[in-house]
Amino acid sequence: MSIIPEGYEDLLQRPLYGHLATIRPDNSPQVNPMWFAWDGELIRFTNTSKRQKCKNLQAKPHFAMSVTDPDNPYRYLEVRGDLVEVVPDPGAKFFLELCVRYSAPYTEPPADAADRVIIVVRPTTTSKQ
Repeated sequence: MSIIPEGYEDLLQRPLYGHLATIRPDNSPQVNPMWFAWDGELIRFTNTSKRQKCKNLQAKPHFAMSVTDPDNPYRYLEVRGDLVEVVPDPGAKFFLELCVRYSAPYTEPPADAADRVIIVVRPTTTSKQ
């Protein structure tokens, strides 16, 4: 059973940017727009093991993400939860899948493919407007 409120799952199914918040080593927040995929239970992001976002989640495995409806900016979904795992993706396969989802022009793995990972998180709570 999904914790996503009825009528809001489209915000996770559409290729919208999720603004992913993590906690830096100094306990200040870090927020970045991110590509993501939702499978009805877990959210997955592409990143590299060397970037601060990944390091933040591994050190403090909690996140918040908001997604705004571009057709109605007063409608949004906030999802909070926990890191499940960081999966190595050295061929950047998931990155390329997200390129298709977001209609990005990339067809080859990026230069940082060897460091690519899939960040897998589980939503535990939500708020909406």
